[in-house]
Amino acid sequence: MTRRLLPLVLFLFATHALAEDRPTMADLQKALALHERSVVKVRGNRKAGVGVIVGTEGQVLTSVSNVSLDTAQVEFAGQALPAKVVLANAYLKVAVVAAPAGDYPAVPVRTATDSPVGQWLIGVVPARNRRSNDTPKAGLARKAPAPFFDVDLALPPGSPLFDTNGRLVAVSVQRKGRGCRALPLDVVRQQLATRVAEP
Repeated sequence: MTRRLLPLVLFLFATHALAEDRPTMADLQKALALHERSVVKVRGNRKAGVGVIVGTEGQVLTSVSNVSLDTAQVEFAGQALPAKVVLANAYLKVAVVAAPAGDYPAVPVRTATDSPVGQWLIGVVPARNRRSNDTPKAGLARKAPAPFFDVDLALPPGSPLFDTNGRLVAVSVQRKGRGCRALPLDVVRQQLATRVAEP
């Protein structure tokens, strides 16, 4: 009998611990207020999508599906700015574009090498119709084929994912069922470092 109860007790304890760590509505609203100016629209020749400003000089992280071969546009502060594609990786489904030099509201980032799997992450889920507002929501990061992870948030490709401290952890790269597949920032950082090191 005790052997049968132990897994149940451990499961209930783990579930209780996770429930306590779940961000509150106040946490979600705070993340939205802090970073709403940093989330921009990125437009290629055929598609447009979401991106997030990761560099104060205008570097924007987005999905590779939102850019053209070497150019894109970044819509920021009511202006459509020409941008150069710095990184585009079809396998990782991610791109980094650079808007013209300026002073941009970059988000704080977390590029730790530990996996976000098992942690609560915050994203902004688009409204289903024009009468509704976009809503910040929290989802638990789940395991997926490396280097990706999955989150039960219906985010379009290019959408940022923040930790509970408001730091950017990953970017959504693909819809996956009722959620999305995401790429950790550490992988993006490694790709950019490799790109800079190439002659």
